[in-house]
Amino acid sequence: MHQAHRLEFERVMDEFARWHAVPEGERSPAPAWWWGPAMAVVDDHEPMSGTLCCELGLHESASFADGARAILALFVEQTSLTGPQDFPSKSEGDDHAIRELHPLPSDDSAFQP
Repeated sequence: MHQAHRLEFERVMDEFARWHAVPEGERSPAPAWWWGPAMAVVDDHEPMSGTLCCELGLHESASFADGARAILALFVEQTSLTGPQDFPSKSEGDDHAIRELHPLPSDDSAFQP
């Protein structure tokens, strides 16, 4: 398996640990951006580190494939998506005006001859 896929999966695991530390009632749904890194290692049968296994609640010699299946299982009954602004906790209230992006004034002076 390509080392970059494992590194990306390990980044997901760092996020998973932060997400899992949030109380379940306050936790956002699992973010969709975990899907790709999990799929990239779903056939990798090399063992994960003991730390990663422990974070996922897997036996110590679990493989990256086992870890990928544990992450993908989070999506089985999920019915909504998480936005980056709602990760790892659900956002407080529904004040979407705070997150609304407004166009900035155009400054083309850098492109003028």
